[in-house]
Amino acid sequence: MLVSLALIFLVGMSLASICEKIKIPRIIGMLVTGIILGPYVLDFLDSSILNISSELRKMALIIILIKAGLSLDLKDLKKVGRPALLMSFLPATFEIIAYAIFAPILFGVSRVEAALIGAVLSAVSPAVVVPRMVDLMDNNLGTKKGIPQMILAGASFDDVFVIVLFSTFLAMNQGEGVNLSSFADIPISIVSGILIGSVVGLILYRFFEYRYNKEHLIRNSTKVIIILAVSFLLVALEDYLKGRVAMSGLLAVTSMALVLAMKSTNIVKVRLQEKFGKIWIAAEVVLFVLVGAAVDIRYTMGAGFTAVIMIFIALAIRSIGVFICMIGTELNTKERLFCVFSYLPKATVQAAIGSVPLAAGLNCGKLVLSIAVLAIIITAPLGAFLIDFSKEKLL
Repeated sequence: MLVSLALIFLVGMSLASICEKIKIPRIIGMLVTGIILGPYVLDFLDSSILNISSELRKMALIIILIKAGLSLDLKDLKKVGRPALLMSFLPATFEIIAYAIFAPILFGVSRVEAALIGAVLSAVSPAVVVPRMVDLMDNNLGTKKGIPQMILAGASFDDVFVIVLFSTFLAMNQGEGVNLSSFADIPISIVSGILIGSVVGLILYRFFEYRYNKEHLIRNSTKVIIILAVSFLLVALEDYLKGRVAMSGLLAVTSMALVLAMKSTNIVKVRLQEKFGKIWIAAEVVLFVLVGAAVDIRYTMGAGFTAVIMIFIALAIRSIGVFICMIGTELNTKERLFCVFSYLPKATVQAAIGSVPLAAGLNCGKLVLSIAVLAIIITAPLGAFLIDFSKEKLL
């Protein structure tokens, strides 16, 4: 495991630096590192790392979501409320509809199978989008109109919406029919996640303040450890409550950090942002290298050029959904185009659920995985590239 970790950091950071030198996003170097070192090419990564890959990726995602929550401002969120709410489900819905219409024509699958493919492919990647929106907020790019805040909030809700739909369409493909009650899980998981996270954030703030008033000052480094531990428990709570109450653990983490940021002094807030920013330097490498390692490039050939056409058709229709979300806002054409670019990347969710239909023994399983792999390879670098190189011009 130690050798694998060394390779992940050294090779991942080296390729990321090379990409940075030639003016392309660092994420591309990290993804390529994972693909090359992963089990489907050189197979240099220890199985002990790969076995806990999903947990390590989730931990890295939690770190950037904490930093995102600490960077958000509730006033900005209120200002972008309606478009952020629309962004949480409308673009994904448009993309699923695109697959439902065109996938049966291009691949000869049924409508239900096409909807399942769309559910896998329609989630935007928080791993790609969130750190970039946090960077925009740190540099005050687009913040006057709340653009990064809107995209960040929408992307967080988007995953909840898509994963619930994926579970429903998977059950339908397995012959279990439509369970309408599962659709109720979408608003319930969002509301419960926000409420639980907010309460926990308030409790943490009170604890930190109590210790301060008792003249037992808690160092910011200690606060970081406590916040991380509590965040892990919030995400674990989602699994524990599964089947009882729907809850989004990742939304709870973001809400907890947002409440802490609102209640804490500006100095404490900035210090915590800085510390989580430093942790993210290592977590980012782990996240994207392991996402790359989860990509089975053997399936890319099986999908063929038709899958590439399908992906771009779906992205075009998805973009229409993003533009509709912007109706009635103060955003100009350039800013709306930036929102479209920000909603293109796919990686984390596709790497997590792309292989589930194949493991479930569905006839469309191999096709779903093939398109998911292609989508990661195409859209993660493309979306990251467009965000990084258009932000100065469009915002």
